[in-house]
Amino acid sequence: MARRGEDPKVEALRAERSLNPRPEAVRDEAFRESAFLDARDLVQVKYEMVRRVRLEGEAVSGTARAFGFSRPSFYQAQAALEAGGLPALVPARPGPRRAHKLTEEVVAFARERLESDPSLRSAALAGQIAERFGVRVHPRSVERALQRAARPKSGGER
Repeated sequence: MARRGEDPKVEALRAERSLNPRPEAVRDEAFRESAFLDARDLVQVKYEMVRRVRLEGEAVSGTARAFGFSRPSFYQAQAALEAGGLPALVPARPGPRRAHKLTEEVVAFARERLESDPSLRSAALAGQIAERFGVRVHPRSVERALQRAARPKSGGER
């Protein structure tokens, strides 16, 4: 949802996870003088920082500082750019990448319990999982994990 009176570019950058949380830390002269360069665009700031060092031969520590980053952050940006191009400079989504509590063993247990008692609800399954494995999971997470487990693996017909 858009914030009232907010610049459309800021909205777009936020939606793409590319909004620089510290644009005021970018002290590079080119960003101050150019209408094209925008310190709010994190991908643009990182790219320009790496470009300065690589193509213009500027020192890493001074360049990183001028762009509001540390030396290790510069090297991370450089490695990301080399490995995946511009899209790799967009910060990754925060949080777990998968249902890390619902391991194969836990899902197999839930499937077995459900097969032995089809009337079992996901809330009851979540409780049994907590008792058996010592992990608290939301009932909806259990439902989604069971749905994923029931789907055919890639390569099969749907």
